[in-house]
Amino acid sequence: MADEQEIMCKLENIKEIRNKTIQMERIKSRLKSEFEALESEEKHLKEYKQEMDLLLQEKMAHVEELRLIHADINVMENTIKQSENDLNKLLETTRRLHEEYKPLKEHVDAMRVGLGLQRLPNLSDEEEKLSLEPAFRVISKFTVMHQYVRSARPKVVPGTPRNPKGSKTNDDGEKTSLAFETNKNKIRHIYM
Repeated sequence: MADEQEIMCKLENIKEIRNKTIQMERIKSRLKSEFEALESEEKHLKEYKQEMDLLLQEKMAHVEELRLIHADINVMENTIKQSENDLNKLLETTRRLHEEYKPLKEHVDAMRVGLGLQRLPNLSDEEEKLSLEPAFRVISKFTVMHQYVRSARPKVVPGTPRNPKGSKTNDDGEKTSLAFETNKNKIRHIYM
């Protein structure tokens, strides 16, 4: 009887070992698949990080490109402002010279008429170079282009808070256009 109990006990132990071994094999199989998934996910994560690094490098290249474009725009704006100033100075000098020329011409014409001679031709009739029409075309073309550039800017969404200093480019552009129109009208008035 004691032998039967011992055999039954051993059989129970063998059965338990078998069940635990089967359970252990299932866990081992799951552990293996989880480990493979872990390795695969680590590999994907590494690829994602490499892709992110490439995207960040590309972003920085675009940021640098935009910075260079902005620098070029600033240089061009300064060049245009300088050119506008030079043009305004030249227009003012031309106006002053014309004011000096006009009374002299009137005096010479009066003296010529007194002697029975014909009046001298007007500046605009005499030489095309002395007409300011080409300068007006340059001014007008720039003003139209400048207005086109301003209108090409993105519109501000209503309700967007405005910068307390305002938009420098807009203000400068409007002032520049007004200055050109004013000078153009002054010069036209001189030659009319």
